[in-house]
Amino acid sequence: MDILTLMAAFLILIGGIAALISKSAFNKLILLGVLTAGAVMLFVKDGYLDAAIAVSLLMPVGTLFILFLMGKKKEAAND
Repeated sequence: MDILTLMAAFLILIGGIAALISKSAFNKLILLGVLTAGAVMLFVKDGYLDAAIAVSLLMPVGTLFILFLMGKKKEAAND
């Protein structure tokens, strides 16, 4: 195993475990981004550049959508 695989596995494990433990929804989003970074590293290492590009483009859009929904949820709770 090379160092890139070990780093990617470390990011995936840390991001996944910390997201499970975390209570804050915003922290979970950040930690899922860390998990995704590790997954993209593995995709690139294995040569799946099309999948890496797709994940790299869709993850920020999904994050913005989730943040928008969380903002709506807080507005509804305040009304």
